[in-house]
Amino acid sequence: MPKFVIERDIPGAGKLSPADLQAISQKSCGVLSAMGPKIQWIQSYVTDDKIYCVYIAPDEATVRDHARQGGFPANQVARVRAVIEPTTAE
Repeated sequence: MPKFVIERDIPGAGKLSPADLQAISQKSCGVLSAMGPKIQWIQSYVTDDKIYCVYIAPDEATVRDHARQGGFPANQVARVRAVIEPTTAE
């Protein structure tokens, strides 16, 4: 199944408390549970003013539907076409 990177503009994201991040995570997991196994949240990275999320989903529309249902921004959604890492250089 395709992998997507979602860029969420959330001013002050890096200053969110652990409780705030837990609440966001719980909301996301609740929506994912209701949507069923067709979409999976892998990991997210919190920066100063954005959160970058990695999801597996059948298509971009499913990713955007999750964002809409959860009330999360999905400013950019990009399908991952390849993954490279240090071992790619070998």
